[in-house]
Amino acid sequence: MILLQNLTKSFGTKRVLEGVSLEVPDGQNTVIIGHSGSGKSVTLKSVVGLIEPDGGRVVVDGAVVQEMDRDELAELRGRIGYVFQFAALFDSMTVAENIRLGLVRRGYDDAEIRIRSAESLEVVGLAGSEDKYPAELSGGMRKRVGIARAVALKPHYILYDEPTTGLDPVTSAVMDQLMIRTRDLGVTGLVVTHDMRSAFTVGDRIAMLYQGTIRQVGSVAEIQATQDSVVRQFIEGRPDDALPTPGSGGSRA
Repeated sequence: MILLQNLTKSFGTKRVLEGVSLEVPDGQNTVIIGHSGSGKSVTLKSVVGLIEPDGGRVVVDGAVVQEMDRDELAELRGRIGYVFQFAALFDSMTVAENIRLGLVRRGYDDAEIRIRSAESLEVVGLAGSEDKYPAELSGGMRKRVGIARAVALKPHYILYDEPTTGLDPVTSAVMDQLMIRTRDLGVTGLVVTHDMRSAFTVGDRIAMLYQGTIRQVGSVAEIQATQDSVVRQFIEGRPDDALPTPGSGGSRA
């Protein structure tokens, strides 16, 4: 289980997290929603020690991430797959080489690497693409390779950073199904997104991050039925109610 306990984080004078607390139960997809710049990715990166919070704790399987040394962090990252927003593939490497990299670092032999690479590409529907380079793939295919790279490690957790950003509706739906499939394989997911269609499709629990704290958390049904005006405005995609509408007598030049 992943626990976020009262996380705070500032960058210079900008306060991003104001005390984020959230439980990520095993065997489910927990989705964090929120406006761009609300701290979703900062929260995600704190889980694997890519960003260190100023205060609070991240606890993964009973161990505090901020207290881990280099070897312990390496072991933790072997249990947590990370799918970056733009896939973060190495352009000079083939698909197989991109997937192989993390497996080599964790000491697997060539035979095991070949098996895991093939299995992970099969999971994401890209079997036979081992020798292709990222430039030969569409944006959606690159993101699927990113998931394959994470799945190849057979992690207990996968963290997804804006997995459907920049994708067309059909490819976004494919990504959603992959996130559901990995959950059904026993992987716990933590997803950050502002795509409500995707959030409602893949999420078992949804938490809204707003002004540096968790505004509300609940099941999909609970979030859809929320009476919280801030959460409802976001999930319905409505602009700020304070903005004047045409013909409403707003300010004149």
